Amino acid sequence: MRALTLRLYEDLLPAGCPPVYLPATPRALYVVDGGLMVEGPDEGQWLTTGTARVSQASKTLIGDRDDTRLWRWELTPASTPADSTLPSAPSTSTTLKLEADIALDPRFDWLMRCDEVGFPPGGVALTHVHQGPGIRICASGEISIETQGARHTHAPGEAWFELGPAPVLAPTTEDTSTRFVRCFLLPRAVKGRSSIRYVRPEDADAPKVQTYRVFAERDIDLPA
Repeated sequence: MRALTLRLYEDLLPAGCPPVYLPATPRALYVVDGGLMVEGPDEGQWLTTGTARVSQASKTLIGDRDDTRLWRWELTPASTPADSTLPSAPSTSTTLKLEADIALDPRFDWLMRCDEVGFPPGGVALTHVHQGPGIRICASGEISIETQGARHTHAPGEAWFELGPAPVLAPTTEDTSTRFVRCFLLPRAVKGRSSIRYVRPEDADAPKVQTYRVFAERDIDLPA
């Protein structure tokens, strides 16, 4: 097993800040508010509010005339320390939302996926597992995660880790709709397919209320 760490940061790029340079590592970027240009060695893409990108190459972030807030997931060797600031960007601010040590089987080839899951008021994700680990963050509403004998409720801006093979039951608030964004690691054979598996046979055929939107997924090489 390869010992790695997955981290979720929240970055604030103030209006008009100089370009931000990010080193190569498997990474997902999701724009919470604002917009920015993401440049790679051979490409560029403008990201607006509610869009995301997954890549492994080094990146340059070019902010807009307004403030931009990002959620940034990075996969690194377990020995790599967390960032307290973005590289060469003293005008920005960075908050580590969550980190989790993970072990990925090197016999698989892996991909990174960033997507969004939405629920109507009172919706629930029936007891299920996934094919790999990841970090989620609540974007709106409220969701409870019941797994491994514990229950935790998450409001907007609060993050949690799911192991993948550990069964999870996820009810949401009846007061409003709920939405969360996640980044997780999956075997490449899952590319373009749902990773969810229901634990109880009766749940597999039950109506599902949650909706999915895949922003991006890309094959990655595991950091050495």
